[in-house]
Amino acid sequence: MKLPAAFRTSKGLIGTGLVIAILLVAVLAPMLIPADWATKMDMRARLSPPTLAHPLGTDQLGRDLLYRVLLGTQTSIFIAGAAVLMSIVIGLPLGLISGYAGGTTDNVLMRLVDTLLSFPALLLALTISAVLGPNLHNTVIAIGIAFTPFLARIIRGEALRVAQMPYVEAARTAGNSDSRLILRHILPNIMPAIIVQSTISLAFAILAEAGLSFLGLGTQPPDASWGLMIQASRDYLDRAPWTALVPGAAVALTVLGLNMFGDALRDALDPRSKGAS
Repeated sequence: MKLPAAFRTSKGLIGTGLVIAILLVAVLAPMLIPADWATKMDMRARLSPPTLAHPLGTDQLGRDLLYRVLLGTQTSIFIAGAAVLMSIVIGLPLGLISGYAGGTTDNVLMRLVDTLLSFPALLLALTISAVLGPNLHNTVIAIGIAFTPFLARIIRGEALRVAQMPYVEAARTAGNSDSRLILRHILPNIMPAIIVQSTISLAFAILAEAGLSFLGLGTQPPDASWGLMIQASRDYLDRAPWTALVPGAAVALTVLGLNMFGDALRDALDPRSKGAS
């Protein structure tokens, strides 16, 4: 099977390779690495630089950074994926109904969305997480709600565009119900935009999770999390910079891979973007 041209470029190949590698680590690492390996402390080896025994060094408690960053992949990917899925579940019907119905319904729903958009996404997530309390599930809720208005706006714009297409007008004239028009004619034709935006949102959700965990409002110990690892390293940057560089590199590579994959996916699914990119 031949890959689309967008995925045969250097950007597409690198992005796809990184995304596949990250997903494999997220799935396989918890199966292959015992959980206690990431929490096992050896105070004699605390803040040890990279060695054969500890390829990425150890943290302030003597825990192996390689095991922690690998197991932290599942936590970050789970939170980001669940948050983006939540934003789709909420934002998809909001955007579809608003874009298709128009009029008063559109104004009411979009003013609600605009209210949420008036807050920076990370600040909104911080506020929600602080109110609900810091834990893994509340982090998903906070990030999911914070990302919902962005997705709803994009879906609404795409629904407005597709609803004016001749084939939709023809289906409406033929007597199709509103629900049938939305599900059979509008939704399938806006799915490429939803898929691309969801992929890019995953990258921002990972950054948001790392930010919340760094501030103590996200994932809590003993769970392994890239944001928690960076937060714990802040007092040792002068003596053991690898304690921050290792999880920081994991975040950077993941976000880079998702953004490059999202760009390639956009080029493959939306022919209009090829000429502009």
